[in-house]
Amino acid sequence: MPEEIEFDSVDFITIGTVGPPGQRIFHLQAMRERQLVTLIIEKEQAAALAEGIGAVLSEIQEKFDLSTAWKDLADIDLELQEPILPLFRVAQMGLGYDNEDDRLILFLNEQLPEDTSSDPRVVRLSVTRMQMRILAERARNVVSGGRPICGNCGQPIDPDGHFCPKGNGHKRSAQS
Repeated sequence: MPEEIEFDSVDFITIGTVGPPGQRIFHLQAMRERQLVTLIIEKEQAAALAEGIGAVLSEIQEKFDLSTAWKDLADIDLELQEPILPLFRVAQMGLGYDNEDDRLILFLNEQLPEDTSSDPRVVRLSVTRMQMRILAERARNVVSGGRPICGNCGQPIDPDGHFCPKGNGHKRSAQS
């Protein structure tokens, strides 16, 4: 049986990064009481989670006629908490809704090496709709805070420039 960490009610949840653009490592953190869990996620997973949260909240509003309250992000400390010691890298995420407790449930499964026979660890977080709405907005902001995208090829432009395959051999600067 795989190890499972379950937070039946989180006090804090966020997404943040460590490192400069182009080398950022994305983290998802949750805290209950004084227990902090930090997981490594991919940028694409952060973006997909934000989209998924938006879709689930829309569905909840339509199905149960429940609108989700909002707080201004400027009023909330959403920075990663120390120590940033990742438990594992996330392979898969799942998102559901418990209408009895009116909470979204986030499942995060560990990515294991292919040659491992053990079962992946799982983190299960029970989060309020408002916390998830704030998490989705935070994730969108963090994802968009990366390197600018080349208008020609769609690849990220590094601070020292970018060799664009569609630029006919010319290097494109980060300012263009």
